[in-house]
Amino acid sequence: MTVIAKSDRPRGWPLSSATVRAVLSGHGILGLAFAAIIYLICLTGTLVVFVHDLQHWEQPRTPAVTAIGEAPLSRAIDTARRAAPADAALYVTLPSANEPGATITAYSPTFDRDWSIDAVGDLTTQATPVSQFLLDLHIALHLPRSWGGFLVGLAGVALLSSLISGILAHPRIFKDAFHLRLGGSRRLQEADLHNRLGIWALPFHIVIALTGALLGLSTIIVGALAMLLYRGDTAKVYGLFVEPPPAVNAGAAPLPRIGPLLAEARRRASGAEPHQIVIERAGRADARVTATSERDRLLVPQDTTIFDAGGRVVQDRHPRDLAAGTKILGGIGQLHFGWFGGLPVRLIYGLLGLALCVLTSSGVTIWLARRRDRGRAVPQWERLWAAVAWGQPLSLALVGALGLAIPTAGAALVWLWLAATIGLLAVAGVSRWIKGPVAARWLRRGLGGVLVLLALLHLVVAPFGGTGLAIDGVLLIAGGWLLIGLRKPVAG
Repeated sequence: MTVIAKSDRPRGWPLSSATVRAVLSGHGILGLAFAAIIYLICLTGTLVVFVHDLQHWEQPRTPAVTAIGEAPLSRAIDTARRAAPADAALYVTLPSANEPGATITAYSPTFDRDWSIDAVGDLTTQATPVSQFLLDLHIALHLPRSWGGFLVGLAGVALLSSLISGILAHPRIFKDAFHLRLGGSRRLQEADLHNRLGIWALPFHIVIALTGALLGLSTIIVGALAMLLYRGDTAKVYGLFVEPPPAVNAGAAPLPRIGPLLAEARRRASGAEPHQIVIERAGRADARVTATSERDRLLVPQDTTIFDAGGRVVQDRHPRDLAAGTKILGGIGQLHFGWFGGLPVRLIYGLLGLALCVLTSSGVTIWLARRRDRGRAVPQWERLWAAVAWGQPLSLALVGALGLAIPTAGAALVWLWLAATIGLLAVAGVSRWIKGPVAARWLRRGLGGVLVLLALLHLVVAPFGGTGLAIDGVLLIAGGWLLIGLRKPVAG
């Protein structure tokens, strides 16, 4: 019979000290894994802010029309209808001087295809695998949407809790808002940077975390409301925010002319410009055409005019008609992704999103450094975190290179990202002779090299000019800085 020494058993606890240490180690690994998910969501979210720019970067030869006439638009819609199944809805995005490029998306439960529209109404299939990869990774981690969205929502809740607890745990954080110690101890320097980024951008961080949690947990929220109010009928909850479909009538009916519908939408929404057309059940008597218009300086573009198959207005809704709660719900997505206000807002969101990534990463780095200072270092965790903090940007850069070289890569991008992630974590886990800071330094250099190669690859396969050249310039500067500017070690 094995006898457990009294000193090995915590007082009043049935488990031995070794077992408690093992449980604590597992607890720490789980915490590190969830921190990695939060960091990945923040990183991909920062990139998704520029997803429309990335789409232009991926397909530089796509026509960037700033206006389109009725005849080319009707021709494009007819072509898309013939290419899509009868039950597919058509989502037409109209161009403008600020947002050039017209597109059509045909979607049904069994069909999903995107096209670009040129000035004469010809369609070109869109190939944006990298942008779509980033969107799916940020929204649902490439998991089934219900599970992935729920996990992303939980990450938003955890991030919001961390922000609030971080403020409460630092009573001098506002007093020391401009106190930044540079050039000394690495841990003190990172702690000051962490605290300053946390307080300077706190409103942005809270908004992003809160809206992300609401978007990710929307299915759970709808289910709870349905149970409380409608005996589990979720359709009634969605009906509060979505117009109910018209009575079913499968009889044949021609689609009304788009030009007069847009003219009527403009007349009814003075000061707004039609931005999107949604065509449902085209060719049937119960068809519906919805024109949504945008207004300057409004977060939620909610000028909506709905027409029936005969071109008659059946619903007309404007911002002044909406309740405050509906306006808030309609603006959550725009506010979360920064898809309002044009390029200046996207640039601000990009910088603040990068700050949130640094805040998340440095929080774990500081925690690991404090453990080391107290004689409880966990070098394996330090290597694993380096594989996350610098390995994830490296993995995404590799995905970008493959997607750019092979636009039809599709699912291969997910497998590349997964293989790179698992491979880097496995190497970090078993490489006991490599210290965490050394691993981070080599990963930074690897990331810098891939970013430079990615920019050069794009310059080879795509013509100069516009958004593509700007993104290539950012990639070259960032890659060069990582290769050259980070050689000098920081005192520890």
